[in-house]
Formats: sequence, C-alpha cells, structure tokens
Amino acid sequence: MTRRLITSGSTFEAMAAYSRAVVDGDWIFVSGTTGFDYTTMTLTEGVVAQAEQCFANISAALQQAGASLADVVRVTYLLPNAADFEACWPVLRKHFGEVRPAATMLSAALIDPRILIEIEVTARRHKAEP
Repeated sequence: MTRRLITSGSTFEAMAAYSRAVVDGDWIFVSGTTGFDYTTMTLTEGVVAQAEQCFANISAALQQAGASLADVVRVTYLLPNAADFEACWPVLRKHFGEVRPAATMLSAALIDPRILIEIEVTARRHKAEP
C-alpha cells in the first residue's frame, strides 16, 4: 500500500510542514481544517459560516482521496469557545446526519483568534460490495 499526500493549496501547509490529508491504504486522515477559503486565503465570519467552510474544505480533500463525508468514521471538533458549539449543530446534522461518525468536541485556543472552529476527520474508503 502506498501513502499519498493531499494538499488544499493553503499556504499554511507549506509553512507548518503538514498535508491537508494523508491517504494510507483505505484510510484517510484529514488534518484540522478551518473556515478559511484556501483558494482565496480569506476567513469567513461567524462560527456557523466557518463550520460550513470547514465541511467544504474537508469534502474537497476527501474527494481528492476518492472518498466523501459518507466515509467519515471519526470527527473531532475544536472550538475556542465551547458555548459556540450548539450553534453549529444544524451544520453538523446537515453533513453528518446519516453518517453519524464517532465524535469528540474539545475547547482549546486555536492558532489565530479569528478562527472559531477547526474540524478534523478520519475516513475509511469502503470497497464496493459484490
């Protein structure tokens, strides 16, 4: 099995020496992903809008890896303000309502005070059923 690195084009990846995602066999490990639009390197405002952009960024990485949000088995949410998490629940249900991956939410300071949420996922591509 080969290891493959996925990039979003974000300048952060080169500066901090990481990949948006790493594919190892059927497993896909997506790095903590923020609400930055990596094509313009702009950050949306508000935790709900940032959560939506996180999912767009994660979906793009998964697509490059031959997977989708339906393949996510584990998700970790990081928010500097735990009280903001409930406002994100409709976004989480929109993207994971049927998937329902194992989940953890942590409250922690993030690298940039403008970042209100960061989402990390692990996915596993499933082989087609015969």
